[in-house]
Amino acid sequence: MKHYRNALATVLASFALLTSAQAQQTNTATLPLAPHQESIEDRDVSFLAYDLETNTRYVLEGSDLQSRHAPWSTFKIPNLIIALDSGFTPDLDTVRPWDQQTRPASFWWPDAWRQEQSLRTAFQRSAVWYFRDIAQHVGASTYRTQLTAWDYGNAGAPDGSDSFWLSGALEISVEEQVAFLASLLTGELGVPDAQLAALTEASLAREINEHALHGKTGGGPVVSGNFSGPFEGWYVGFVDRTNAMPVVFALHTQGPSWNSIREFRQSFTTRLLIEANLLPAGFGD
Repeated sequence: MKHYRNALATVLASFALLTSAQAQQTNTATLPLAPHQESIEDRDVSFLAYDLETNTRYVLEGSDLQSRHAPWSTFKIPNLIIALDSGFTPDLDTVRPWDQQTRPASFWWPDAWRQEQSLRTAFQRSAVWYFRDIAQHVGASTYRTQLTAWDYGNAGAPDGSDSFWLSGALEISVEEQVAFLASLLTGELGVPDAQLAALTEASLAREINEHALHGKTGGGPVVSGNFSGPFEGWYVGFVDRTNAMPVVFALHTQGPSWNSIREFRQSFTTRLLIEANLLPAGFGD
């Protein structure tokens, strides 16, 4: 929480000082692809990070920043805020029982999903049933209005769907993921501080000295229902720094199997953030 309080105060104060002319003076640094080919192997990878302190974009060479994809569980970032704002749950830790009749387990569910959840545990475990319950509570019309206001991808949320972020109805690009997080953390979206604090708590992945890495993975089969074929995945989040504005980032990848992307998403993102000097080398240990 210390990083959140310091960084948010810095963000809001600094953002207020930015002029429109300064906002247009964005620098771009290209991260070369060649040194990473051995690690990437047969995957496709696109990566963008944006340092709000220096107004610098870091792009992995060859990245496709514009094509949209299903957000999968990275949608839990805005959905956590919507869950709190809608009154679905009052806080991160109020427990909700698992209704096995309404949400029967699928064969691929991990054991961590087959139990009661709080908003915190559902976010960290990517428990789909909990967020489908949120979707039923909120309703598609409210989602469309909110996501349109936030410029979150195509804002697709069909009536009657409680899994639109998994079905391909909702899509978002790497560029749009980063833009959403930048707007969120700079206060442009008007999200209350308490909800930002809740997101920051739930999304903390690792903290070393003056840097804290926050993020959410997401992923699923490229062809719906084909769990033996290629998978796509995300790692999306931000780096909270005590004495500087945050860094926001998004990585999208596609590989020949679930195992090919499962650990790769976060580990390769961390590697790129270290290479760009946006995280200290200790995060790679």
